[in-house]
Amino acid sequence: MNPSTSSAPHVGQSPVHDRMEDWLFVSSESAGCQESEMTKEDQETEDRGKLKSKLVSAWNSVKYGLSWKQKSNFSKSSPVIMLGHSYLLTCQVERERFRRCFASLLWLTYRRGFPPLGGCSLTTDSGWGCILRTGQMLLAQGLLMHLMPPGWTWSSSRHAVKEDMDLPEVHPAAIGESGLNFVQGPKRKDRKLSLGSLLDGRMESTHRRVVSWFADHPTTPFGIHQLVELGKSSGKKAGDWYGPSIVAHILRKAVAASVDVHNMVVYVAQDCTIYLEDVRRLCERPLSGSSPATGQTWKSVIILVPVRLGGQDLNPAYIACVKRLLMLQCCIGIIGGKPKHSLLFIGFQDDHLLYLDPHYCQPTVDITKENFPLESFHCKYPRKMSFTRMDPSCTVGFYAKGQKDFESLCSVVKEALTAYAETYPMFIFAEGHGQEEEKRGESNTPTNIIYVKRKDELRRKNTSNSMDEFVVL
Repeated sequence: MNPSTSSAPHVGQSPVHDRMEDWLFVSSESAGCQESEMTKEDQETEDRGKLKSKLVSAWNSVKYGLSWKQKSNFSKSSPVIMLGHSYLLTCQVERERFRRCFASLLWLTYRRGFPPLGGCSLTTDSGWGCILRTGQMLLAQGLLMHLMPPGWTWSSSRHAVKEDMDLPEVHPAAIGESGLNFVQGPKRKDRKLSLGSLLDGRMESTHRRVVSWFADHPTTPFGIHQLVELGKSSGKKAGDWYGPSIVAHILRKAVAASVDVHNMVVYVAQDCTIYLEDVRRLCERPLSGSSPATGQTWKSVIILVPVRLGGQDLNPAYIACVKRLLMLQCCIGIIGGKPKHSLLFIGFQDDHLLYLDPHYCQPTVDITKENFPLESFHCKYPRKMSFTRMDPSCTVGFYAKGQKDFESLCSVVKEALTAYAETYPMFIFAEGHGQEEEKRGESNTPTNIIYVKRKDELRRKNTSNSMDEFVVL
């Protein structure tokens, strides 16, 4: 859907010679009147286009701004897996830990009321920008892993009350026995003071800075304005549908162009293949602010792998592999969802995926204000959906902080991919180089070649008729 497009015809679209012949038969006075009428009609057409855009935006704001507080039922007998960590909900302490960790994830949703996007009058992305938002959330998780210490949680996430999630109640006694410094008391003032005393100022400052990078303003490095601008080289504009593969390249470009993020790069796999030499070449570039004598030459890396796990529907044979990947601590999520309805998958419980949903329209937050509110950037409502509803088009994300982490990533991901020999792997690792990444990134034009594994050999296959920009496995 492209709400910025107007279907009304514009006056004056006839060839130049025809217009000139028409003008030869009128007086200068009549010409002035006719020009005035044309200008007026053009203005009316433009106004109708703007009105249509505003009406569509208003409708989407109402549609996606309705009560989003739906609850999902969680089983007490099965663990919840989220980004490489397991939470057993029969344990009260584990439930509290799950709450804090979930509420610490950055939640980036539709927004309204931001400055108009370049080249159009849109001031909201509701109804079309969901996959850009899930891409933002995936990148945000990688940035938090890059900048925050392991196990960091947002201190204010402890304000989440039990009614926010359909989970059993946590009794204060159990928390006290666990050794957590969480002060309970009848007075709300005392509780606030105790939470404030636990706040790590430095980490909170970094957390707030990361949030500001995703604000909806033309100057922010990973905001909706910048992502839409970078998408123009792929033939996309505000109001268009962006596929998971194109969003992966947009994120790569955004990180490469940013002056705020240091010593981190993004690599996008080619044709379902992670070329190890390409990753090494990308990561071995000199670190900013380091001298050759230090020997620190390896940059952190986010690896994005666009895949398609079936034809029109998800191939059930890949469900087990998706679970294995979400169980890895190096996995930062999967951009996926349902057709034309993007979600960020962050975990699972039994046969249901755990996800963050961007389909909730909120007012834009002014990040120029000191101590701007952070609550709308964090979600308190974990939601689930069945694996069978998962769209086969998706992009898997991983993060490695250093060279040893990258080597470990390759090892554990390979093991997860090859654990189920009855299916073709979702993607593969290969030594050597793929196509020139810079050349590929500029065009973002998908190739028509995939690699199909048969009898331990890689053979080429033409995919000119494949759907979207994905490789069909």
